[in-house]
Amino acid sequence: MKWLHPMTQLQQYVATMVFAVASVCSPLHADDRSSPSATAIHHVFLIMLENEPFDITFGAQTSSPYLSHELTAQGALLTQYYGIGHNSLGNYIALISGQAPNPATQKDCQNFVNFHPTARQLDANGQLAGQGCVYPSSVKTVTDQMRDAGLSWKGYMEGMGNNPRREAPRCGHAAIGAVDQTYRETLTDRYADKHNPFVYFHSIIDDKAYCSQHIVPLDALRSDLQQPGTTPNLAFITPDLCHDGHDAPCLNGETGGPISADAFLRDWVPRIMASPAFRKDGVLIITFDEGTDASACCGEEPLGGGPPPGQYGPGGGRIGAVVLSPFVKPGTVSHTPYNHYATLRSMETWFGLDYLGYAAQPLVHAFGEDVFTRPPGSD
Repeated sequence: MKWLHPMTQLQQYVATMVFAVASVCSPLHADDRSSPSATAIHHVFLIMLENEPFDITFGAQTSSPYLSHELTAQGALLTQYYGIGHNSLGNYIALISGQAPNPATQKDCQNFVNFHPTARQLDANGQLAGQGCVYPSSVKTVTDQMRDAGLSWKGYMEGMGNNPRREAPRCGHAAIGAVDQTYRETLTDRYADKHNPFVYFHSIIDDKAYCSQHIVPLDALRSDLQQPGTTPNLAFITPDLCHDGHDAPCLNGETGGPISADAFLRDWVPRIMASPAFRKDGVLIITFDEGTDASACCGEEPLGGGPPPGQYGPGGGRIGAVVLSPFVKPGTVSHTPYNHYATLRSMETWFGLDYLGYAAQPLVHAFGEDVFTRPPGSD
């Protein structure tokens, strides 16, 4: 990460107060599964971008006009959406498992080592105490739940396998115990393990054939979108290190940053929104992994005995999100607090699954009728 700077005492106080106010103000939904959208959504598309706070992305001087103007006009803007920590990897892992950051994932696991638990089982919050990167099979992800429920999923990773000497073209990742060579872009390969959460779970990577079927290069999405039967129920889409906004400028001379991320969206979002699966019962969520401060919402807690998720504060900062769906009225704006655990809870709600880890916390809620403002069946 390139943004981290020590916080002043005043900044720490402000971040803590923002966290406290957002947590107290989070609405207590009577039942996340009672919303009409809870049973209507069957295809979820999630695009993850990198490292921008809300005021930069959606502010007056934005470098992302397609995202901040055109797409918000077509869907819903979530103004109080928060990352859960720093650096990148902990946010991605939280999105699919509900596990809080540990010291290794906070450093983006530059050494691709196994997670070493200090407890025999998950605690009352569904957390496994310990430190490390690749979680044992006892720690489940939403994709494990989906597999058991007969639902389909794929992780679409732009650039994966461009240099087979770094990573395989399917289920690509560093070897256990090795230094992760994908941590930074090269001229020939801009894929990064740290933005692919699925490879950090033995429940996925230990079955090589299964993993190779489900973690694939982004180009596979083009054909998968053609029919509802080939479109997975969950499509997790990760642009490469240039197109996700992480690097600026990029090694090949591209501008990078928000400008390249916006161009990526302009290319892929219309494809997704034109697909039969999206038009029938889909939702597309576009957000960032983290912002530039440590503010939080929704009663976020750290790993038991672990560090503050934001390193110097409770969370990953206010980042915002855009939600597009046939069940969202154009121009919707929601000021309800949400975070990455809420996105996980939303997916589990829509797919009829139990809540994993901190997705089950009482102040974490699935996206509600403040977001899904057009009931199923309406014109």
